[in-house]
Amino acid sequence: MSFKAEYIWIDGTEPTAKLRSKTKILGDDAKGADLPIWGFDGSSTNQAEGHASDRVLKPVFVCPDPIRGGEDVLVLCEVLNTDMTPHTSNTRAALAEVAEKFAAQEPVFGIEQEYTFFKGARPLGFPEGGFPAAQGGYYCGVGSDEIFGRDVVEAHLENCLKAGLGISGINAEVMPGQWEFQVSPLAPLEVSDQLWVARWLLYRTAEDFDVSATLDPKPVKGDWNGAGAHTNFSTKAMREGYDAIITACESLGEGSKPLDHVKNYGAGIDDRLTGLHETAPWNEYSYGVSDRGASVRIPWQVEKDGKGYIEDRRPNANVDPYVVTRLMVDTCCTALEKAGQI
Repeated sequence: MSFKAEYIWIDGTEPTAKLRSKTKILGDDAKGADLPIWGFDGSSTNQAEGHASDRVLKPVFVCPDPIRGGEDVLVLCEVLNTDMTPHTSNTRAALAEVAEKFAAQEPVFGIEQEYTFFKGARPLGFPEGGFPAAQGGYYCGVGSDEIFGRDVVEAHLENCLKAGLGISGINAEVMPGQWEFQVSPLAPLEVSDQLWVARWLLYRTAEDFDVSATLDPKPVKGDWNGAGAHTNFSTKAMREGYDAIITACESLGEGSKPLDHVKNYGAGIDDRLTGLHETAPWNEYSYGVSDRGASVRIPWQVEKDGKGYIEDRRPNANVDPYVVTRLMVDTCCTALEKAGQI
């Protein structure tokens, strides 16, 4: 019996890539086997010119399709040229190289994906022709006067769990209509693949409720928190000792590293990293224990236990997880290797 495979990929739109997908019908012979490569029109996704438009979809992650159910699947793909080399928009290929290089250090990530629901041109929960009460009661709140979109959030969570994704939690965020889900703890490629699929499921689930979800890092200007993708990171050495925690924090602030990272942490980062609303200024680097106004936070229990992980609070909600995990692994693991803390 045939089944449906939803092939999902990241396009070449700049400065922030979009998700695309289309459905392939496969027969019994494809069940339990490596799914086939497929093609698409790259000239319609900012990934090719019309005179040579063919691009290749190579499956890299497959999971159950919680929306269609049955034996149908979601298929995350990386984009290749027709000579089977990675397309310039394929940021996964570069991460794969770095993840393999430092695999012995056992890097692990947890990414906190913030996002905002919109109904038409306004954030969900914002009254027509005005603004809601100032932020303060919305974070992890309860009640229809402060919480908006919970039905969509619960449906998305259920879809992610049915898909077998590593979702570890959800919560309402600081602005009305703003929420967060967490994907963790997973290795670099796994956390990135699963975050992209969870994003696709977020958009697709919201369709059924006639709302849209955005990863805009500053969806409402003014005295409102932006939306980030706080990235928690550790290695085997960091999970065993505090010296490695400090080495990792120091490495992220060395030389040109702060700017090298920030300029790749999502479009519009200077709108969000202002030094206000629980952020550090985009052009200053700092780290501290329990400090949500620092670039990198060391959780209080990590200092107490003398081991654990760090939280890079700078990445935007619209960051490419393949890029942020690659940069953090490369910077921190290189420094830990030089310090003999592996």
